[in-house]
Amino acid sequence: MTPQRLFRGVAVAEAVTWALLLAGMFLKYVTETTELGVRVGGMLHGVVFVAYCVTTVVVAVDQRWTLRRSLLGLLAAVPPFVTVVFDVVVERRGAFGPWRLTTAAPERGVDRPVAWLLRNPLRGLLTALAAVAVLTGLALLVGPPVGG
Repeated sequence: MTPQRLFRGVAVAEAVTWALLLAGMFLKYVTETTELGVRVGGMLHGVVFVAYCVTTVVVAVDQRWTLRRSLLGLLAAVPPFVTVVFDVVVERRGAFGPWRLTTAAPERGVDRPVAWLLRNPLRGLLTALAAVAVLTGLALLVGPPVGG
């Protein structure tokens, strides 16, 4: 799996869960028929939102994105569907290449953990899933967004 394919898959999943959450909000607040869509869509969206952020950081470090591009990638998850737009824009600007840290020596401190994740795919995947679970758990402790 290339960095671009991974990033695109998670960016599209984030947009899809935004749509589910928005549909759930419509059912809850407009038709006043059920809260189930917000409960399920909200939880799915929260988990995929965190996964998108983790993926963005890993890809940004590996692909040597600028701080500006990296922050824009993270901010793209806030408004609905912008992750897909961001993905298309950065692809057009040549932001993706092959995985750099699978073979190249880590040069910066931040490269080391990302290189470990990429060079140990199963352990890396499990570590990324654990990070998503912990960060989602922390978000649940903090509570829903204002107005939630």
